[in-house]
Amino acid sequence: MRRGAEAAGIAPPNYPSVPEQPFVIIDDGRPVAVPAQVDGVEVRLPDGAVQAALGWELKAEGLCRGDVCVPLRHGASRDPLGLDLADIAEMLCRPLALDVEEGAAYLGAPVEERCLALASLEAPDFTLPDLGGRLHTLRDQRGRKVMLVAYASW
Repeated sequence: MRRGAEAAGIAPPNYPSVPEQPFVIIDDGRPVAVPAQVDGVEVRLPDGAVQAALGWELKAEGLCRGDVCVPLRHGASRDPLGLDLADIAEMLCRPLALDVEEGAAYLGAPVEERCLALASLEAPDFTLPDLGGRLHTLRDQRGRKVMLVAYASW
């Protein structure tokens, strides 16, 4: 049985070798260390790494998970070094936070999930300490009016 790039009909030509390095991808709060080839700001994942980190498999139909397949963008599957992580995020309509220097990436929730969360007007649960170090969880405040103040120094 042919898999991955071979199944998609891609014959890998002889490209200059880019060294593989460990890269951590966080998806749905789950960090997974996978091999990647980093060239500048591009992070290319071999087929097995895409499946291990994100649960999507490269097939002739595109990126597939179960019965759902997303067609590859024109040219997205042509590189024998693997699929570009930014292309994958774009195809799946998911925001991507990428830090190449730290060897890490975070894929945000798909558009549909974010829209449902916004439509519900319910904030996601979190726990933070007050100035005295006592932990406060948002879910403990359900049913009450709460004012959240956020500050960032940057």
